[in-house]
Amino acid sequence: MLNRRAVLTASAFTLAALTGLSAGGEEPPPRTRRGGAADVGRIRSTTRAFADLDDQYGGGHARPAVAAYLVRDVTPLLHGTSGRARPDLFRAAAELTYLAAYMAMDAGQHALAQRYYISSVRLAEEAGDLTLRATGLRSMAVQATELGHDREALALSEAAASSLRGYGPLRTLAWVTGMQAEAQAANGSRWDAFTLLRHTEKQLERADSLPESEWTGNYRRESFEHQTGLALTQLGDHATAARHYAASMDARRPVEGRTRALIGLRAAHAYVLAKDIEQAAVTVLNLGGDIGAISSARVRNQLRELRAAWQPYRANKLVAEADRLLVAG
Repeated sequence: MLNRRAVLTASAFTLAALTGLSAGGEEPPPRTRRGGAADVGRIRSTTRAFADLDDQYGGGHARPAVAAYLVRDVTPLLHGTSGRARPDLFRAAAELTYLAAYMAMDAGQHALAQRYYISSVRLAEEAGDLTLRATGLRSMAVQATELGHDREALALSEAAASSLRGYGPLRTLAWVTGMQAEAQAANGSRWDAFTLLRHTEKQLERADSLPESEWTGNYRRESFEHQTGLALTQLGDHATAARHYAASMDARRPVEGRTRALIGLRAAHAYVLAKDIEQAAVTVLNLGGDIGAISSARVRNQLRELRAAWQPYRANKLVAEADRLLVAG
């Protein structure tokens, strides 16, 4: 899976895999039909709408609807389209499949997420889009890191970088380089991690703006702050990690509800580990109602870890107040 030959596969195999990811299965398979530019635009608009819901409410919200749309509306077009329309259609399908993977991962359905990610990489290969291929591999590295598979995360992040071959928008390159830094930190390579983080920052500073509708157009300064925090957490520097998490959380837009809640809880946990207990509590209290509306296994897991970490400090009034907020949420 980590090299070009292993990822390349026949279109029929990928399409069969997507059909097998149906949310239901009681209905007969949809009939194939030929797609065109209008279908590509419709798929991308739908993907953006679902992505907004995911960002605001978490991967557990509307995920079955994404799966059903992919299987019932998009896969038949992939089966039935050839010629000049085919690459753009496969590219749009790869983007939607990537979103389905990310939502499944956020909902805690990791085996399903991996299947979606692999399909997304294969669809990107079929479309000839190396950037989308790198996107899928990079997010598989994120998943591997969060599950504690550090060596696999490093291999996947390096595969993502290899896919780009040093070319592409600097913002995209920074996005991938940042993940390499985090993976190196997870493997205990402090010098490599900091070298890559410095390289990421330079790439980001020189990056041209990309439309936010582009998958790699959202790696911004606050994203880099978050990734720096993750790398520092892996290296055990919790006090500095907390400051980077806080900077990332404070810069998030109101629509980024899930991201803000997740990073805020990570910041609070880092403050606890750094023995700054009251700042941890204040961080949670500042999240307000963000947590209650989120449907995300990653957020729930981070919440449980935080509550376990500050259990010895429950006598502190601020901690007790913040803990009640978490329970209510």
